[in-house]
Amino acid sequence: MFIPSAKSKVSLLLLLLISLALFLWVDNSRMFVKEKNYSEKLEAATIMQQASQMIKEYRLDQGIYLDEVNDPNRTALIGEKQTIITTDRGSLTAKLTSLNPNIAAVVVDLFIKVGLKQGDEVAVSWTGSFPAMNIAVMSAAKALDLELIPITSVGASMFGATDPDFTWLDMETFFHEQGFFKYKSVGASIGGGGDLGRGLNITGRELIQEAIERNNVPLVIDSSLERNINNKMKIYEESSQDKIKLYVNVGGGLSSLGNSINGRLVSPGLHKHLNFKNIPLKGTLFLFAEQRVPVLHFLDIDKLANNYDLPIAPNPIPEPGTGTMFRDERYNLTVTVIALILLLMAVMVVILFDHSQLKFREGEFNT
Repeated sequence: MFIPSAKSKVSLLLLLLISLALFLWVDNSRMFVKEKNYSEKLEAATIMQQASQMIKEYRLDQGIYLDEVNDPNRTALIGEKQTIITTDRGSLTAKLTSLNPNIAAVVVDLFIKVGLKQGDEVAVSWTGSFPAMNIAVMSAAKALDLELIPITSVGASMFGATDPDFTWLDMETFFHEQGFFKYKSVGASIGGGGDLGRGLNITGRELIQEAIERNNVPLVIDSSLERNINNKMKIYEESSQDKIKLYVNVGGGLSSLGNSINGRLVSPGLHKHLNFKNIPLKGTLFLFAEQRVPVLHFLDIDKLANNYDLPIAPNPIPEPGTGTMFRDERYNLTVTVIALILLLMAVMVVILFDHSQLKFREGEFNT
């Protein structure tokens, strides 16, 4: 039986120490490398931060009360839980997560994955439920100089744009009048049940229609959800000057999804192909997908944030440019290769040394 000599033990100990030293060298060589399209992502995040600040200052000038419990960052983009135009339940955590301006960089990343270029047309369906996410889409579009064709379902779920005097359409108009965003809805429906305000009382429906009227947006209203869907598809077609290259859905608008369950069946993010054949009523999202138009779906915002390593309900809100969307931590490849070569050389030296020791001991034994 071979029993390691004292010299062999020393050589193995030295090899261990060399290995540890090389590991620490490689581990400390990690560096941050800018991701692709860094400047466009940073621009979009900065635009979103500026837009959010504009809303906050405007609302504070109006003398509104900011709920520092539900809106700890005092953004004025978190609405009251229940108002006369609240259409559905909503997650406060998701609304707070959407406030992060770096989520606009996520939208830029997805736009680029589609292959969008300057001037390309994007059909958008959004609701009052996620005003910050709507701003993220506009910020990404502005950074890439895209053309948006938005249609709004005005009603909002809990903690969204639930103020009947300052709906999402009012925010849109505010940005447009300030010359900050050029995008404005080409049509608007009440939203809620059946996209016709079912579940709201008559005063709530009337207030939403007043908001649509004061913002000079054509009202989309018909006798059924299916007819509303068809009418919106016509508006997209008539408003487009070229081929629509992408469809974006923000929130759970029924005219976009067809059914609230459908929104949960489609994971958040980009879908270049959707194959849902047994859906009883297809909203505009699925109708565009049938035309082989890629679709972006933004509903489960917490899951979207997890997919891109963004914090959930951050407080304070991160500054633009923070997160893995902008910089990726990588090992220095040169250091890693040199360390590997040195380690292999050290292993070979130990093997040769032990081999020579073994031959020497065999010679002594034979003598």
